[in-house]
This record gives sequence, C-alpha cells and structure tokens, in this order.
Amino acid sequence: MSHRRILSLWFPRLGAERLIRRDPTLGRVPFALVRESGNMQVLASLSVAASRAGLRRGQPLRDAHAACADLLTRIEAPHREAAFLAALHRWAGKFSPWVAQEPPDALVIDLTGCAHLFGGEEALIAQVRQDCDDLGLSVRAGIADTLGAAWALARHAGRSAASARSGDAIDQEARATRSRAVKRRHWERGGAAPPAPADQAPALCIAPPGQAHGALAPLPVAALRLDADMVAQLARLGLRRVGDLIGQPRAGLARRFGTGLVRRLDQALGAAPEPVSPVAAPERFAVRMSLPDPIGFEADVMAALDRMLPRLCERLERRGRGARLVRLEAWRADQGMEWREVGLARPAHDPDRLRPLLAMKVAEIDAGFGIDMLRLEAVAHEPVHAREKVGHLEAGRAVAARLSSNTAFDDLVGRLGARVGLEAITRRHPAESHIPEKAALTLAAAWSDPADDWPERRRRPLLLWRPEPVAGPDTPEPPGRFRWRGRDFTATGAEGPERIAPEWWLDDPEWRSGQRDYWRVDTDRGDRLWLFYAHGASLSPGWFCQGAFA
Repeated sequence: MSHRRILSLWFPRLGAERLIRRDPTLGRVPFALVRESGNMQVLASLSVAASRAGLRRGQPLRDAHAACADLLTRIEAPHREAAFLAALHRWAGKFSPWVAQEPPDALVIDLTGCAHLFGGEEALIAQVRQDCDDLGLSVRAGIADTLGAAWALARHAGRSAASARSGDAIDQEARATRSRAVKRRHWERGGAAPPAPADQAPALCIAPPGQAHGALAPLPVAALRLDADMVAQLARLGLRRVGDLIGQPRAGLARRFGTGLVRRLDQALGAAPEPVSPVAAPERFAVRMSLPDPIGFEADVMAALDRMLPRLCERLERRGRGARLVRLEAWRADQGMEWREVGLARPAHDPDRLRPLLAMKVAEIDAGFGIDMLRLEAVAHEPVHAREKVGHLEAGRAVAARLSSNTAFDDLVGRLGARVGLEAITRRHPAESHIPEKAALTLAAAWSDPADDWPERRRRPLLLWRPEPVAGPDTPEPPGRFRWRGRDFTATGAEGPERIAPEWWLDDPEWRSGQRDYWRVDTDRGDRLWLFYAHGASLSPGWFCQGAFA
C-alpha cells in the first residue's frame, strides 16, 4: 500500500481576494471579477459578500446586476492571477519542497514525510488556514493518499450528491404544475439544496491512510474531475455518488462512458499512478538589509549599498548570471516604499559597474521619516559566459579579444540610460535592402550589438525625406535650372546616374513611380541635393528631391 500523502489547496476566491488585498474597501460590498465568454460577460471570481447576495460563478453579468444592484465588478487579469499563484507556490514551499501548481487557483503538495514537522496533518491544515487568514485568502484543503482523492476532498467534502430531478427544466414538471413551476424554488421541486459557500471549511477533509474508498464513497461523482455532461449522464442512470461507481464493472463503464471515467476513478482510488510534477520556482537574486535605526543621508544609503552589492554580485556570479535590470527598494519608517531601477547595456555581475548607476538614483529617493530597510534585486538577468585563461603563446590574441569586448561603451550607455531611459538610446544597423530609406535599421543600443562592417555602397545623403516634386524639364538628363520648395536653383555640377529599381515582391506606395535615376546635383546656393528622375509606372514621370548631402 502506498505511503504517499498529498495535500490539495484550493483558493476559490483567488482573483477577487487578490484585488481586495490591494483595496480593502472592495471587501465591504458585493464584488466580482468578470471574464468574456462567447458574446457575453460572466462572473469569474466572487467575494464573500457577493456569494452571500446569491451570486455564483459563471452567472451572466446582466443577471447578476438584476439580482444585486450594488455589485461592483472588475475585468479579470489572468496573467496577474498566475503571478499571484506563483507567489503562493513559493509560500507553500515551507510545508514541503514538492509543490506543483494547478492553474488557475490551486496548489498540490506532496506531504510524504513532512507532516510530523508541524505536529501532524491536522495541525498542518490549521497552520495553512491561519496563514491564509493572515493573507486575506479563502482556502479549502484536502489530504489523502492520492492526488485525485485530495482534490475531491478539498472541493466536495461535506457535500451530498444532487438529485437527478433538478426541476430547472420546465419539461420535468407535470403539465398541471408548469404554470406554478416558476413560483417555487428549485430545491422544493426535487432538486438539491443550495450548496454551502465555496470557502466554508468542511468538517472532514483528511482521509486516513488506506481509507480513500470510505472518504470518496459519499461524495458526488463530480469529485472525480469529470465534465458536466458526463456527470449529467451518470445522474440520469442513478449513479450520483462515487460509491455507486466503485461497485460497477470496469468494462461496462468503459464501454458506456469511455476510458476517461475509469481512469479518473482508478487515479482517485490509487489503482492508477498520478505523480505530482513540481515546477521549480523562478530563480530570484535579491538581498536586503534591515537597519537598527532609520537612516536618511545619501552617504548612509551608499554605505549600505557597498555591503549589499558584493553579496548580490557573488550570487549572480556563482550561478553564471549577469544583471540587466536592478531595482533598489527603500522601505521607510512610515510603512511607505520608494524604488528606483537602473538598466545595463550588457549583463554584468561586477559591483564596480553597478555602483555608479545606483549612486545616480539614490539622490532621487525621498527618505521621509527615515529608511529602516533596503532591498536590492536583479529583476532581469541573463547568462554570462566565463572567460577562459590562456598561456603566454595566446597572450596577444587574448589582449585583442579583451579590447574588442571592452565594456566602456556599454557602461556609457548604462549611465545615459539611467538619466534618459535605455529606450531613448539607439544605434543604426545595416539592412538587407537596396532601397535608400530601407538601407538601415534603428535598434535600441542596450539590446543590440554594433555592426561589424557596413556593406560597400555608394554615398548616401546625410538627410533623407519623402520624395518632393521638383519643377524642371521632363527629360532624364539632369536639369540646368529647376524650382524646389518655392526657390529657383541653377545646377553647377551633377554626378550620376545611379539606377535603383523597386522591390517587385512588395507593393510599396512610395515606389509606384517605377525605376529611378539618382543624381548628386550641386547648386548655386551651396546646396548639394539628391535628385532622381522617376521613369513612371503607375504614376507620371518627373523629377523629385529626396535628400541633401552635408
């Protein structure tokens, strides 16, 4: 017999209570999160006050507002709830190192050999509920030998199976009573009584070792993680409890309902394996320093950073990582917090490269009544490859490689980015196109490498703009006199032509004039313009000006 013990934690109000933790006033009124489902909005997560008002998950929003006019709603944010569940994943690591997530609102913990550290399973569940009360979360827990049984106890312990005759459909009523069907509650028409609130703790949520059969038998068949259609089919045949399925022949169940039902039943009873596959928590690099007395001088903050930075960089170097984005958090004595972030153009774990950037941000922090705790975290980090030591024969090559990988320019980008933002610093890269305006790309300097070499091309003007019409003779030869931007010019010299054809595989509206002959034209006004003659395709031919040389 297996000696595994599995704990299933279900947070039925995770989405709503996440926002209530940020704004406690939302917990004083009926509050719910809303998601899009088809062509309508439905309730996705409810607060305790919303459940007491008679609302339920999956209910259309229009019906919910009709039943509860004071309902307050917010749009569901699945990515934020996933991040919150990941934070609870780290919290659950205090009970066992073997923790897995069950998105969107549950955790599974393998407690094998861990429960005695907390005084037994009952004391451990009491500790879980106490921690969740302190966090402002509703939780339901179940412990059993298998994951399926623990899942069933966490969600269905203490609930009885519903009757197949729910009375919700009008065709279930006799003709003589159909007119009065809407006047009676559904549980007065043969249906099940209203379920208990989702966060109400069941009386029995622990199945003793080896007694999963007895704990599962009185539960409804929905506790086997079956879909609603299969639950309805089983109810019509009188199979409403798990105990009704345990005694049935497996071959008949598989032939009538498929192998999915038999697999779920065997997994809950331990006849089929269902391992707990934990996901490793994301690697975090952070250090903090709690101060005995609040500080407020910039020099004191820098002295604290001088003690924290080497510890953070040592951890990064030990794991072969380099920081790209570092955040400094200053927690004040008045329970407030200010934070500043600095970015690096290249990942690094050298304190001498991080300290000047952080020193630029320390002066911007408002100490208020004093700072009593500092926290430093590498929010974004990337792999950093270790350098290989070489002997005397390779010394020259090593020096050249070191000079080529000099970080002075990257440090300059980081210092400028700390003031104006890394996104504001860009560099030009060659592009694979012969079209003048597409010959180069503008990339962020912090997230791109400099180009090794630019392809050999003809000289291009310093300034480029969209082609502007030029009044001159309609001939391919460069004009001696022409008018552009309301001024008359006389050509004193011309160099060219350079023929450029449009990219035939793209329909660029700017190049519907066909092939172009470009000329560098010197004028009597001292301007050196870049003119071209469009031979005409979809548009009429003529002369245009597209740029100016320095």
